[in-house]
Amino acid sequence: MAERRFVVMDVGGTTLRTGLYRPEGDTLEAVRRTPTSGIAIDPDTPVRVLQERVIGQIAAEAETALRRHGGSAAGIAFAGPVTDAGCVLGAPTIWGAGGDPVAAADLLRERLGVPVVVVNDVAAAVWRYVRGPEEPPFCLITVSSGIGNKVYWGGRVLLDGGHGGELGHWTWRTDPAAPRCDCGGRGHLGAIASGRGLLAAARAAGEADAPAYRASALGLACPRPDQLTNEILALAIRSRDPFATGVLRAGLRPLASAITSVFCAIGVRRFRIIGGFARAVGQRYADLLTECLHENDCFGLDPADIDRLVLMGHADDDHGLIGAGRLLARETGNAYGSGHIPAGDTGDVRNTSHVLAHDSGSLAGERA
Repeated sequence: MAERRFVVMDVGGTTLRTGLYRPEGDTLEAVRRTPTSGIAIDPDTPVRVLQERVIGQIAAEAETALRRHGGSAAGIAFAGPVTDAGCVLGAPTIWGAGGDPVAAADLLRERLGVPVVVVNDVAAAVWRYVRGPEEPPFCLITVSSGIGNKVYWGGRVLLDGGHGGELGHWTWRTDPAAPRCDCGGRGHLGAIASGRGLLAAARAAGEADAPAYRASALGLACPRPDQLTNEILALAIRSRDPFATGVLRAGLRPLASAITSVFCAIGVRRFRIIGGFARAVGQRYADLLTECLHENDCFGLDPADIDRLVLMGHADDDHGLIGAGRLLARETGNAYGSGHIPAGDTGDVRNTSHVLAHDSGSLAGERA
């Protein structure tokens, strides 16, 4: 039997990633990154134009990868709510607010001529962290251009017609001055606590308190607040700069409240954090978020339980790619985890099963 190869893609608000996933070895390789042709590049372009442009970009990248690697199917993780049929209901961080639903899976199958699965990016990423049918419930949260989440429970991702797992659009502030979300609403968690939201908050704080900003690590690295970048902000937080840390804490408090709400509603006690901004800050992100969770005093949990709530995901941006590949393998009857756990990485090929073997111990221990 010939080895199967899947082209996998992760379409985010900032970056479009493409790679080759081999289900028999559970490996990811040949990862290519390119800027997504959406609102991050052309913020004033009409939504319909950006929809056509982004779908065209996905198709072109997939065609190139299929020719190069001889792929037999394509799995696409997409940043926005997606129905079971692969219809994208919206994509605020990619093409902005509004616009009609896009039957992405149908359009791409017609153009590519191979089976295509389109799934929400966080729903895809969930499968990177599922080790088998006995995996306990967990909530995966991504903090990047926006904020999203998905809950895994009893062998499936909890969704209803493509809805669910959109904590980024949970309303935290209702005042007229609340920051505007990419979806057009105001005061949403994603507008406050995402990478984009925190950068906007840091710039505003720098303008509001110029002396404190100039004396901070942010001011030393970037004298003008309006030219501040997420990279500088994350580095300053990692170095424990008080000004930058204060900006992050202000964004983490509503996120902690959202997590507390999910815990109180359904009892999930594991929250994995992924996404470009959270990854850039590193373990300090989880530590500060845990401090905010202690402030909330999660009902029914003692301090040690709260310390175990938050875990950082793997320190790369391959979650959606690996998850899309595993989902394709699962749906075609050859899911990973069939007993073969490869030994480790070889060259630039990312072997993902050895990570699962490493994770098989206590999740509490992983934080230590």
